[in-house]
Amino acid sequence: MKKISIIISCITLVLAMGFYFYKRDSTTKLPNWKTVRVEQGNLIQFVTATGTLAADTTVQVGTQVSGIIAKILVDFNSVVKVRQVVAILDTTFLYASKEDAAAALQKAKVQVDEMKREFDRAKTLFDQKVADQADYDLAVYNYESAKSLEHSAKAQYDRAVINLQYATIRAPVSGTVISRNVDVGQTVISSFNAPTLFTIANDLTKMQVQASVDEADIGQVREMQDAEFTVDAYPGDLFHGKVKQVRLQPIMVQNVVNYTVIIEVPNKDRRLMPGLTANIRIRVNERDSVLKVQVNALHFFPPPEYPGTIHIPDSILHKSESLSSPANEDPRKKSFIVWVKSGPFIYPVRVKPGLSDGLLTEISGNIKAGEDVAVGVLAQPIETSKQQSPFMPKFQPSRKTH
Repeated sequence: MKKISIIISCITLVLAMGFYFYKRDSTTKLPNWKTVRVEQGNLIQFVTATGTLAADTTVQVGTQVSGIIAKILVDFNSVVKVRQVVAILDTTFLYASKEDAAAALQKAKVQVDEMKREFDRAKTLFDQKVADQADYDLAVYNYESAKSLEHSAKAQYDRAVINLQYATIRAPVSGTVISRNVDVGQTVISSFNAPTLFTIANDLTKMQVQASVDEADIGQVREMQDAEFTVDAYPGDLFHGKVKQVRLQPIMVQNVVNYTVIIEVPNKDRRLMPGLTANIRIRVNERDSVLKVQVNALHFFPPPEYPGTIHIPDSILHKSESLSSPANEDPRKKSFIVWVKSGPFIYPVRVKPGLSDGLLTEISGNIKAGEDVAVGVLAQPIETSKQQSPFMPKFQPSRKTH
């Protein structure tokens, strides 16, 4: 009985070990593929930029004479009309200068009258041949000089009158005051650069975005292209405009060349304000009803253990490796392989990329909308029985890899 028990125990151990190795060899672990779906729809390519909102026309109001600010008649956000008085300078010295110029002009007129009488006497004596030629020429010279001095004094007087008028500062255009840089009692000094007292926005119902576009993207931007942007003041709203101008002047910012693009924006409700920072997208290209897939699907290649498990032919493997490309390479230069998922397996399909918006890329080839393509491998593998699944992937008969 003891021998029979030992024999039965040995047979049981052998059967258990055989069943273990059978189960271990009868299953194989396949990767659990992370996939994205091929979609069909419109694809829009944007150029992104940042910029600042500004009024369509902005005028800086200065002064042409020096003096002390005596009155300020407008403030921030004041609506003004053209020729409306916005500030007045102290006219004490300007009025004194005018009176001094008037006195000088009066003196010049008296001198002209005196020289005129002397000229008339010299002419009478000269005509009667009593005075000689030299006395007559001197009288003519004195009379003409007196008239020149009168003319100069008149010009000085006119300048003093004009400067007195400049003490009253008027709005050059109708609009809204968006900046006031002076206060009552402040001294302003006029020089070669007139000091700015106020800034007036002509029409705040028309705004413009001054966008800074990188030199790598400026070649795609054209006039009349649609643009959209957001501002932090209204994070949930999207504003629209059109490209009005692409300025040719380069602007160097931290050794990077940028170009200014002007975008016209309607602002009828006056919600947008000058100085707001805008995050802009300029629509530069568009495709309708195309197949599109995530960009990373073009740069995915299965890990080495998967091709070894399903015995992908060397020709397909070599083509797949040769068509793989770094993510920063321009996808329009070549064709790519994407890996279409069929059950637990994937198989390669060659596609030609087209327009890309940075997230999705247009593709064309032997592929359909709704199919799943692999973009990675999940951490948890799946197990499949060798008795139920073949070693080779089940390619669809209609598929051909170019």
